Amino acid sequence: MRTLITGGAGFIGSHLCERLLANGHDVLCVDNLITGHLENIEHLSGQDRFQLRLHNISEPLEIDGPVDNILHFASPASPVDYLRHPIPTLKVGSLGTHNTLGLAKLKKSRYLLASTSEVYGDPEQHPQRETYWGNVNPIGVRGVYDEAKRFAEAMTMAYHRSHDVDTKICRIFNTYGERMRLDDGRVVPNLMGQALRGEPLTVYGDGSQTRSFCYVGDLVEGIIRLLNADFHEPVNLGNPNEVTILDFAREILELTGSKSEIIFKPLPQDDPRVRRPDISRARNVLGWEPAVARRDGLRRTLEFFRDRVDL
Repeated sequence: MRTLITGGAGFIGSHLCERLLANGHDVLCVDNLITGHLENIEHLSGQDRFQLRLHNISEPLEIDGPVDNILHFASPASPVDYLRHPIPTLKVGSLGTHNTLGLAKLKKSRYLLASTSEVYGDPEQHPQRETYWGNVNPIGVRGVYDEAKRFAEAMTMAYHRSHDVDTKICRIFNTYGERMRLDDGRVVPNLMGQALRGEPLTVYGDGSQTRSFCYVGDLVEGIIRLLNADFHEPVNLGNPNEVTILDFAREILELTGSKSEIIFKPLPQDDPRVRRPDISRARNVLGWEPAVARRDGLRRTLEFFRDRVDL
C-alpha cells in the first residue's frame, strides 16, 4: 500500500503517518508547514517507507507511480490559525480538495476527506447526527473554515457520484493529545498551558458552552476503519462524553494541581454553544467507539506539554 497524507506534519496527520507506517504502508507526507511542524514527524524521517514533500496542496501536485490511498488532512484547524490565514484556509478546502480528488480519480485511489463538526455551525440539533444540515454563518469570521469544509464535502460527494471515486468523509469532533501546539488556541492546550505556567485559566462566556473531547489515538483508529469501509456518506468521529467548558477548566486544575484562578472573557463570534456527536453511524458501520477515558488521555497529553511549556 502506498498512501499520501496531506497535512501529514500536523497534529492528526502525523499520528496517521505513524499508524499507517506501522501497518506496513509506504507513506508520502505532503505539507507546506503553514501550521504543521517538522518536529511531529522527525522520528519517522529515517524510515525507508516514509517520504516528506514540502508542497502547498492548493497548487497542483504530480506523483509518479501508483497511489492506493489519499487522506486529505491539510488545513488550518484551530480558530487562531484559520483567522490568521483565512484565504489559505478557503483555498485548501476548495482548490486543495479539487487537486487531491483529481489525483484520486487519476490514480484510482481510495480517498478520505477530513471534515469537521464545524459543518454543523452553532447547532440547533443536539446531539449532532450526520443527517443534520447545520446552522452556519457563511460571512462570519469562522465561515472561512466552516464553509471551506462544507464545500469540500460537496465536491467529494460530486466526485463519488460523477466519477465513481471511492470516497469517505469523516467529520472530526474536538480531538486532543500529544503533538498539539501549545499556541494553537484550542481549549485543551490553552488551559493546560495556563495551568502549567501558573497563569489564570481563561474561560470564554460563562463557561456553560459544551464540548466533547476525543483522544487522538481513538480518532486515528476510527479513521483507519473508515478508510477500509465500503461507505461513502459522512461519519461523525468523536467522543459523545459532553462536558461544560467551566467544568473542564476545573478538571484541568485538579489534574495539574495548579492553584490558578479561572477568569472569564467575552465569547467569540459564532462560537458554538453545544457540541456532541451522535456516533450511532460509526458504531453501526465501523464497529467503532472511543476507548480512552478523558482523564487518561488528558494525563498523557499533560506529560507531553510538561516538557514543552515555557515556564
